[in-house]
Amino acid sequence: MLENVHRENPTSTHLSEKTRKRWDGILSNIMDRDPPPFDVRIRYGNDDSQFSDLRFPSGQGPFPLLFVVHGGFWQSRYDLSHVGHLCAALTSKGVITCNVEYRRIGNPGGGWPGTFQDISLATRNVLQTMSADSRFDLARRAIVGHSAGGHLAFWLAGSHRISKDSPLFNDQKNALTRAVSLAGVSDLRLAWKQKLGHGIVTRLMGGTPGQHSDRYAAGSPIELLPTGAREILVHGVGDDTVPVSQSEAFVERAEKIGDKPSLIKLHGIGHYELIDPESEAWPAVAGAVLSLFDLGDSLSVPNRRTVHPR
Repeated sequence: MLENVHRENPTSTHLSEKTRKRWDGILSNIMDRDPPPFDVRIRYGNDDSQFSDLRFPSGQGPFPLLFVVHGGFWQSRYDLSHVGHLCAALTSKGVITCNVEYRRIGNPGGGWPGTFQDISLATRNVLQTMSADSRFDLARRAIVGHSAGGHLAFWLAGSHRISKDSPLFNDQKNALTRAVSLAGVSDLRLAWKQKLGHGIVTRLMGGTPGQHSDRYAAGSPIELLPTGAREILVHGVGDDTVPVSQSEAFVERAEKIGDKPSLIKLHGIGHYELIDPESEAWPAVAGAVLSLFDLGDSLSVPNRRTVHPR
């Protein structure tokens, strides 16, 4: 359902003082800045969290389409507003951005399997709703996610490999085969062992790997390899929210079984800088995303690269 909503500002997400002190020195203030307005909101379900916000470049197009999935360790207290800056910055480069909200832990239906199902449903809904809109170049479409959103973006890119007996199975009529993970959680079993987010993976999956091995097999991007997708991982070496070992493990496994993802490691960069267009990390992030569309400002992205931002 397409709402007649234009240039609206969604509610901002703000960090608690305790969290801000914890990240003092490396935390970008992106979480405290009001996001730029979006253009159109599309609802893909009846729940309050089942919607997507679109931003359109100036002109008639057609423009490539980028789905954006926010992070927050899959928890309801973090919403899509804090990645609005990323969306607006990429829209200014000639990309339609679709900022996806979804049911999260703390929302009715959030966690397993609803969080995963919402990402599939949201992307399919937008592609179907906008298929006749001449501004969309649907042959050029991709997905980017940050942190937990990086997990969901890479999960979607590999979801065609999920078995039919899983509640996450879908027929992938509108498959996305280009994806970028920004400090993403690529391996849920490893994340569980690392106790990321104070053990939040157990809540997301409804149990431990030992209790629900089948869920982890269907929900963890590393276990859906090989995907055949064009995938880029960008990770700050200084990230102690989601350690760079998450991306390194994914790339190592992928290369062993025939996929060729690209990994960009950024020294001196933490977790939140990757979604802040004002940070030193932004040129590498924007270059990685735009390279999926072969746009003029994109960078050549080798399989492995280490960058030292100034």
